[in-house]
Formats: sequence, C-alpha cells, structure tokens
Amino acid sequence: MTPGRRLLRLASLGAALLAWQLLTSLDVELWLRFGQFPTATEVASKLAERASTGPYWQDLLSSLSRIVSGFALAAVLGVAVGTAIARSRVAADVLGPVLEVLRPIPAIALVPVAILLFPSNEQGIVFITCAAAFFPVLVSTRHAVAALSPVWEEAVLTMGGGRGRILLSVVLPGALPGVFGGLSVGIGVGWICVISAEMISGEYGVGYRTWQDYTVVDYPGVFVGMATIGALGWLTSTAVERLGRRLTHWLPTRPQRPAAAAAPGAGPRRPSAEPALP
Repeated sequence: MTPGRRLLRLASLGAALLAWQLLTSLDVELWLRFGQFPTATEVASKLAERASTGPYWQDLLSSLSRIVSGFALAAVLGVAVGTAIARSRVAADVLGPVLEVLRPIPAIALVPVAILLFPSNEQGIVFITCAAAFFPVLVSTRHAVAALSPVWEEAVLTMGGGRGRILLSVVLPGALPGVFGGLSVGIGVGWICVISAEMISGEYGVGYRTWQDYTVVDYPGVFVGMATIGALGWLTSTAVERLGRRLTHWLPTRPQRPAAAAAPGAGPRRPSAEPALP
C-alpha cells in the first residue's frame, strides 16, 4: 500500500472521529439524537481507564480464545465437508439435505441447544461460534471445488497420479481463493455470534462486559466494548486475508496504473501509417 493510500485511510478515520465528537459535544438532535451519546473523548478516557485494569485484558483474551477455537474448527470442518460434497455423490446425498436444512437456522438460535448439550458455557460458546463460521466456509469451498476445470485432474491422471495426488495438487490449491473468501466471511459472522453468545450466557468476555455496562447505564463503557469488538474483528479478518494472499501468491495481481494514465476510453496510441513530411 502506498503512503498516499495510508494517509487517506487515516484521514477517513480521523474525519469520522471528529464528526462523532462534534455531533455529541454540540448535542445535535435533528432526527437522530446524538445528544444521548457519549463524546469521543469520554469514550477514549474510559478506554484508557479500562486498559489499565486486569479484567479488561482477561475479557479480551477470553473472547479471542473463543473465536480462534471456534473458527479453527469451522475452517477444518467446512473445508473437509465442502470438498467431500463437491467431489462425492454419496456425501452430497447423505450430508447435503441435512446441512441445507440446518443452514438457514441462525447460529445464535442454537444457544438453548448448546446449554442442553454441553456441560459448560465455555464449550457452548465455542460450539455456537463454530456453527456460525462453518456454513460460509462450507458453501464457498463446495462452489470453489465444483468450479475447478476437469482438465487439470485429467492431466494428473495421465501422468499416473492417484486421488490423493489430485486432492493435494489440484483440488485444494485450485479452490484456495474461494475457500479464503468463505473464511473472510466466516470470521466476521463468528465474531457476531461469539459476542451475542457472551451477552446471553457468558460469564466473562468482551460481549459479557459490554452487556453488563449497558445494564448499569454506563454508556461510555458500552462504546468501549463496541470499539474493542471492532478492533478485534479488524485484526482477525486482516490476518485471514493476509494469510490468504500469502498462500495464493501464485495468482495474477492487478497491474498498477501508470502515473500519467490515458484519457478514459482512449486506446493505446498507434504510430501513424502515413510517412512523415520532410
């Protein structure tokens, strides 16, 4: 990323914070009631206060451990099951109908199921997180594998390769771009559900603490929780995207535009067919 783009992104974030500060400090109430919101400086002061205490970091690490555990399980299961359904008619007939019935059910609606199934809230929250991230990974993997050209598989068979070789050399590498698309979606959905599960049945975590602040009408604390969730989600999704770019470095990249671009719609300049005049 060029320094100009970094500067533009920082300026965009700074403009949003400045607008927040002005709207809340001036108690602007047109249709939206910004006067009820804490100011950006109040939230920043509360964040500094929370960050100097142990419970804040304990909640942060608890939420991170839950999302990492649930997302890792969802990634492994989603890729395995999606590949199996795309490659095997038996797997598609046996697993496909059951998964299609379960897929529309919101993962947060599985909280009663998790309470009944698992002996601890911790295991139940990881299960809900896994269920939330599983289906985006499954669907993206299934479509990515099904879209692979059969020419590559035939080439491996021609050279004497077996099914294992096809899977490792053709299927998985060829489906990686689509798989990481599903992983990027899955990590976001996983954060939504882990925070919701912590609010409903958690004993600690960023979601639990944010809900506790709401119940005691500590709105700066609520916004601290929201900012923490946003930062954690951005960090984890960025990590997934960077891992995807590293593992798919063989893909062609978009060429950089030249500094002096031609006019829109103008094609490349061609030399004149007429001879130059003396």
